Amino acid sequence: MAETKVSAAEREPEAQSASPEGQGKRSLLRSLGDRMRSAEIDYRLAGMLLALAIIWIVFHIITPGHTFLTPRNIWNLSVQTAVVAIMATGMVLVIVTRNIDLSVGAVMAAVGMAMAIVQHDWLPKWIGFDHPLTWVIAIAVGLVLGAAIGAFQGTIIAYVGVPSFIVTLGGFLVWRGVAWWMASGQTIAPMDTLFRNLGGGSTGTVGGTWSWILAIAACVGIVLLQFTKRRQRRRYGFRQRPMWAELTIAVIACGAVLLLVGFLNRYYLPPALATQTGHEGENISLGLAYPVLIAIGVGIVMTFIATRRRFGRSVYAIGGNPEAAELAGIKTRRTIVKTFTLMGLLVGLAAAVQIARLNAAVSSLGTGMELNVIAAAVIGGTSFAGGVGTIVGALLGALIMQSLVSGMVLMGIEAPLQDIVVGIVLVLAVTLDTIVRRRAAK
Repeated sequence: MAETKVSAAEREPEAQSASPEGQGKRSLLRSLGDRMRSAEIDYRLAGMLLALAIIWIVFHIITPGHTFLTPRNIWNLSVQTAVVAIMATGMVLVIVTRNIDLSVGAVMAAVGMAMAIVQHDWLPKWIGFDHPLTWVIAIAVGLVLGAAIGAFQGTIIAYVGVPSFIVTLGGFLVWRGVAWWMASGQTIAPMDTLFRNLGGGSTGTVGGTWSWILAIAACVGIVLLQFTKRRQRRRYGFRQRPMWAELTIAVIACGAVLLLVGFLNRYYLPPALATQTGHEGENISLGLAYPVLIAIGVGIVMTFIATRRRFGRSVYAIGGNPEAAELAGIKTRRTIVKTFTLMGLLVGLAAAVQIARLNAAVSSLGTGMELNVIAAAVIGGTSFAGGVGTIVGALLGALIMQSLVSGMVLMGIEAPLQDIVVGIVLVLAVTLDTIVRRRAAK
């Protein structure tokens, strides 16, 4: 047999791998990989946090006067994100079931107009202006009306069998027309005084002291959540996450909460308003705005529903395999109706926040909002193939998208160019999801 000749270059990698130094490097990399896997880190979520940090740092560097990472801009950014974030949590469940809702912007307009008419035209005749119950009744009307619209559209989709794209596209046209018809295109303003607090502003905040109290409560909740998860894993015999990973996650999460609240508390009430309230020359922290607290509360409740309740498990089962879910005894049609009803309820809540923030209701309210909400859910990792998506991812997706818009506004970029950038980001997010799912299927 002819002897095979091996060159020195071919022998060199083998020699390096056989050397103690090469084996040590491989052992170190293997050890780091094992540690990361044992920590069960969500790489998609970590990647989104990294992307958000990069966006904030880059915009702070390139914006005139370095105004992006300032307490004022971050406070405004948090308020602007709230409305999209509220609806994005519901859109996650809709897309997870392999459906879509293109009518959320139009439904917001119709529901918002209804709430405005109730508190501006109807209730003053019965109970007077600025009655303490006016804002409660107005919100109740909005929630009920939004849920009813969602249930109506969901029933057509689930029981009649019309594709959700067609039903909600029709709703996109119908409810926009209804919003115009209700007030003949006129603007309804102003809103009830207490109702306006839902939109944020100088009176729609909890103040600096309560912001710190809520931040400490959030840290306690994070620690208790980590402890509860660990106890449940032990109870059911699941593999435990290393203690160092639990502590690291808790420390980072609590540190981020405290840092953010401390940063936002540096945004003070304007001097003129401080003087009117009897605090001339004092720095009065605005603290966390009500829309932000509402969005966070919605995110917590929706996460609980999606991960801890039978309804949430049924939603993901339908998205993963509708036929198997049907055979497993899941009432798929009823679940889809509930999903769209929940979506309508969240649209009603978002409409209340939006008209309170604007202190007015117009027939063009929510124009283009459906695309923003869908983009937030998709950027957050929700797959159009169904069965995949998280509430936390949608909240981060809304924040990322709004951060892009806020940064471009500070740079003076025109609205059409902003749409181009957001569209490119959306396509890239879907492309990345497609590639990841394709590789996972191999």
